[in-house]
Amino acid sequence: MPEPQGLSSRQAAVKRAMDLVLGGTALVVAAPVMAAGVAAATWSTRQWGIFAQERVGRNGVPFQVYKVRSMCAVAGVESTITVGADPRITPTGRWLRRLKIDELPQLLNVVRGDMSLVGPRPDVVGWADRLEGRDRVVLTVRPGITGPASVAFRHEEDLLDSVDNPEAYNREVIWPKKVGLNRHYVETWTLRRDFYWLATTVRSLLDRN
Repeated sequence: MPEPQGLSSRQAAVKRAMDLVLGGTALVVAAPVMAAGVAAATWSTRQWGIFAQERVGRNGVPFQVYKVRSMCAVAGVESTITVGADPRITPTGRWLRRLKIDELPQLLNVVRGDMSLVGPRPDVVGWADRLEGRDRVVLTVRPGITGPASVAFRHEEDLLDSVDNPEAYNREVIWPKKVGLNRHYVETWTLRRDFYWLATTVRSLLDRN
């Protein structure tokens, strides 16, 4: 079976140009807020407020994604799934996550070229490996800070908190739906749609907060 085709060279160049212009501008504008978030996270967790975690990027190549620290270790809790009432989330971290301040360091990833402003969220090793057939087109683009799946499941932690088995529900229900949304995003990509998803993300944050 031939490898799935993603964006054309021209489309990829246009998307990257948008990331550099908007991502670089956003990084400068958001720097004071990010610095305040890092300081608050350092105080609340007693650890350095930014941490890096390995994720799977474009073409399956791993990279280090940056986030403001919003959780601390809790004995006996090892799951990679985060639910709304997760005991590992600090009170300050809950506030940082609600305002999405914890995601701001990923603007560094965008400028570096690890990520895009819009695209599929980067998976941890063990999830991206499950993509097969047409679904592997998801790996032909840089993972994004936001996108259709991120917007559709913006209340994912609360949803997982409401089911009996969050691990199974994520594996059997949420993840397949995200894969479908992400595949459709790549296969129908336009610059206009990227702007739409950015605007929709901002509106959803304002509505929630």
